Amino acid sequence: MNSRIVHPGIILKQSFLEPLKITAYRLAKETKISQTRISEIIQGKRAISIDTGLRLSKFFRLDDSFWLQAQMIYDIQKAKEKLEEEIEKIRPYDA
Repeated sequence: MNSRIVHPGIILKQSFLEPLKITAYRLAKETKISQTRISEIIQGKRAISIDTGLRLSKFFRLDDSFWLQAQMIYDIQKAKEKLEEEIEKIRPYDA
């Protein structure tokens, strides 16, 4: 995996949970998200859904789109990495 690509779960863990000393259990309880889902997100094994993103944004007092944008950026970067050779072969349209 490219080191530039950061899963939103890493952001959640390193920029929110650890500095604020919030456990995954507490986050799950406060947001009504299953602890399994939180754990899988933190481990980078699961994407942040719209439902989860809205709940996390409310809890951390963030813009509604914060987590969804982080997930979208991650997904785009992963797709670009996977499709790099094919995309390179595409010639841009010239009017």
